Amino acid sequence: MTKRTRQAVALLSVLLLPAAAGCSASGQSAPARLADSGGPAAPTGAGSPAGKGFTLVASGDVLPHTSVIQRATDDAGGDGHDFRPMFSGVKPVVSGADLALCHMETIYGEEDGPFSGYPAFVSPPSVADALKDTGYDGCSTASNHTLDDGADGLRRTLDRFDKVGLKHAGSARTATEAATVTTYTAGSAKVAHLAYTYDTNGYPLPKGQPWAVSLMEQNKIVADARAARKAGADVVLVSLHWGTEWQTEPDEKQLSLGKALTASQTGGRPDIDMILGTHAHIPQPYEKVNGTWIIYGMGDQVAGEMFNYSGARDMRGNYGSIGRFTFAPPAAAGQRWQVTKAEFVPQMMDLSIGRVVNLPATLAKDADRSDYETARDAISEAVLSRGAAKDGLTMAK
Repeated sequence: MTKRTRQAVALLSVLLLPAAAGCSASGQSAPARLADSGGPAAPTGAGSPAGKGFTLVASGDVLPHTSVIQRATDDAGGDGHDFRPMFSGVKPVVSGADLALCHMETIYGEEDGPFSGYPAFVSPPSVADALKDTGYDGCSTASNHTLDDGADGLRRTLDRFDKVGLKHAGSARTATEAATVTTYTAGSAKVAHLAYTYDTNGYPLPKGQPWAVSLMEQNKIVADARAARKAGADVVLVSLHWGTEWQTEPDEKQLSLGKALTASQTGGRPDIDMILGTHAHIPQPYEKVNGTWIIYGMGDQVAGEMFNYSGARDMRGNYGSIGRFTFAPPAAAGQRWQVTKAEFVPQMMDLSIGRVVNLPATLAKDADRSDYETARDAISEAVLSRGAAKDGLTMAK
């Protein structure tokens, strides 16, 4: 794993840059129950002639640097922070899905601050309000920044999620919460969402709280996925904060873990139905492995100016993709829900206007934006670089 860059900060400073620790076991037991059920239950909708499919939308890292926070201050007219305009360009895509998941990489401070950007992020809690307004149903919250402000920052973040009505997976305030799988009802499916991170930048787990952040380890992920399925989940989604920053191609850990997780089966049925990757800051490929879609990295959805390891401003740090997948119910109970349509939407954080731009939709109205064309083409090249087009992945708007 590599370290995060930000402007002129020394590139290899161990104290300032995110730790390059490898993946660790969390030591947690497998989740015992689903969040919205009283206990194990038969899969919902599976095999029913009236079963209803659903669309899933997933997007990349929400990473509010200081400049992003300032933009939200300006958009609020100097009174607090309003992040809603920042997401307005992708709101139609997000709100149009049956289930929409984001990745909240940072943690929240008190209502009135103080707030900070890199290297230890403390974001305004009103980010959550904007995510809810955009149409997100929940987010993964396990990242290398989850413990930037210790257990208090983690608690404030999840408290705000609860307040605005967003679900979350990957971090927890109590052992009971950690052992409860986050689930959604989408169409006639019960969808479980699990989330894990490769590390927490060297910050130790809070004393007496080994369950506070879900750390990425193959056996743990498989056990959790099987427990979620046993408890009634029709579809199991796994968010992984992983990979090598500034590298388009998935690294060896991503390739080997992705292959192992997608190969894991119980009774001939895959334990995991999709992998949603974050962390690399730039768009990475989509690929169908063992019949299961993996997004190695969706890139940043929201971020300030990004500087790569050479110290150069790198526009790729403001590029990302939204994955959109259509799931259909199986022909018989106990079989796998099938992805019948796979799409991606190139997006860009345009710092000149402080907005996330849906590139295909915007270019359809303004074909003279060469910078947007460059971004769209670069994102598409990265997304399709491992042959996803042959498995039906197409660009949408």
